[in-house]
Amino acid sequence: MERRQFRPFGSVSALTLGGGGLGQIWGDTTREEAVATARLAADKGITHFDMAPMYGRGEAEKVIGEAFRGADKSNLRFTTKCRLGRVAPDTVYDTLNASLTRSLQTMGIERADLFFLHSQLIEDHHVLEHHDDLRDRIATPLSYFLESVIPAFERLQREGKIGGWGFALGQESALEKAIAHHKRPTAVQCVVNPLNSAGNIGYVTEGFDCRRVLAACRQHDVPALAIRAVQAGALTSAMDRVLPADDADQMDFERAAGFRALASDWGQTPARLAHRYALSTQDIGSVVLGVKNRRELLECIAAADDPMLDPEECALLENACAIAR
Repeated sequence: MERRQFRPFGSVSALTLGGGGLGQIWGDTTREEAVATARLAADKGITHFDMAPMYGRGEAEKVIGEAFRGADKSNLRFTTKCRLGRVAPDTVYDTLNASLTRSLQTMGIERADLFFLHSQLIEDHHVLEHHDDLRDRIATPLSYFLESVIPAFERLQREGKIGGWGFALGQESALEKAIAHHKRPTAVQCVVNPLNSAGNIGYVTEGFDCRRVLAACRQHDVPALAIRAVQAGALTSAMDRVLPADDADQMDFERAAGFRALASDWGQTPARLAHRYALSTQDIGSVVLGVKNRRELLECIAAADDPMLDPEECALLENACAIAR
């Protein structure tokens, strides 16, 4: 598999195996199949595994622990996360450390190469577009992040428990400010898909503009990892779970009808083409996969072997998705 320059690791496989599918949150799979998928990923040259306790309430991390128990992991990199929200400032380190310690024990590793904030960054007084009643659990205010969370991340680095830290989603302006801060993240996870959508996890602002975050990473030379390449299944042939008609992911699936038609015209499955789009996006270190079985994994690996899309082809895919939201 192609390896790309990615400053936190030196280099990384073009594809990263994410934990959403392994944790059984993207349709049905089994522990046995998920373990086999993780092992196949390593056999095919994937070097980075992106997990979190929230992926199946620890299930994805259990899969990693089982898949690589007793194996040589020296050439592999592992990421985990913590949905911190907003706890008392004097408990931030203890909260992060407790979550990290459980993750490391579950995965059977001694250190996380990257540790991401899994709650969403917001401006201090921002009202969430959805779920504002849960704000202190699912969102982290920017000033609190800068003053209390970054020092805790840095302490974990000094202690050798993590190699670096970062974040992913939130309010665009808060993310841009955190990326531009003098204590910059080691890496940021950016939503990259032709829909320019985070679907139902883009609940902090109306119409979350994913491309603004990647643009800020480029401007400030912050390494980026792509997530949501198929936007929770919206850019596949069929959703793998039943959703209400007004669910953001289901509405994205309807918006992607033109994309699926174009994929058919080009002789590719929608999922393969969506992954090609993410892989072809400039300044992406690796594309994080949400696959749940070996069949889906092999389809993504085939996409990584395809020629890169040129800017005109990427624009065609974006235009095919540009239905009014």
